[in-house]
Amino acid sequence: MSKGITWRKVSTEAKLLLIGIPVAIWTLLPIYHLALFAISPKDSAMGGHLWPDNPTLQNFRIVFNQQHHYLEHFWLQMWNSLFIAVAVGVLTLVVATGAAFAISRLRVRGGRMVMNLALLTYFIPAAFLAVPMYKTMGVYGLLNTQWALILAMMAIATPYAIWVLKQASDKLPYELDEAARIDGASPMQLFRLVYLPLMVPSLVAVGTYALLLAWNEYLYAFLLLSNDKEITLGVALGNFLAADDSPWELLMTTGLIYALPPAAIYYTFKRYMVGGLTAGAVKS
Repeated sequence: MSKGITWRKVSTEAKLLLIGIPVAIWTLLPIYHLALFAISPKDSAMGGHLWPDNPTLQNFRIVFNQQHHYLEHFWLQMWNSLFIAVAVGVLTLVVATGAAFAISRLRVRGGRMVMNLALLTYFIPAAFLAVPMYKTMGVYGLLNTQWALILAMMAIATPYAIWVLKQASDKLPYELDEAARIDGASPMQLFRLVYLPLMVPSLVAVGTYALLLAWNEYLYAFLLLSNDKEITLGVALGNFLAADDSPWELLMTTGLIYALPPAAIYYTFKRYMVGGLTAGAVKS
């Protein structure tokens, strides 16, 4: 019996490896070529070699020192990306946390209906809402300001964030609320002393989700921002494609640098992402 079980385990692991190794190679291959471009000299960047004959870090020096006209605002645009992403993450978290608490724990009348109506917006592709969002921001005088992009990304991220936090909140024993109320806790004390500490994994997961969503956004950032000193680095990378003689090695180097912060954030909070986003997945 033990031999049979052992053989079954070995067979299962072998099958997983046969599937996992090709998938891993296919996933990592673009990242490998991205790094390959970044360490290749300009004259050999498009050579098609598996490894450059003379690898160099000169491309990183050019990017960090802003020594190309496409990169003259590199650090400012990186800061813009960081500021917008953090602002979207924090504000989405504040709005979604309060809404989920009101719907799930305070059981505000009509709260679930409002949440379901907000989720209906996901039936419309975000790209189709870009032009109406552009017009809305123009009406309120927010075009070409970073707040236009922050508010637009909040509108996209918040319904899902509310749903995730509400589902996680539903799993918390309601007896905790009753015990706190018997002890004289107000709704704000219940929120601060009972709800928030128990919701930390889901809060981190939702905040990280909203932050990464804003960091990787291109379409709305391209439409709502046009000033070179206001745009995100992701939009600035698109400027490289405007010229026939685009410096691909600098584009790939900048892209590699731009990909590092979200990767670091994800792997830092990965354990919260898995547990937080799946919390309450069974209960609806």
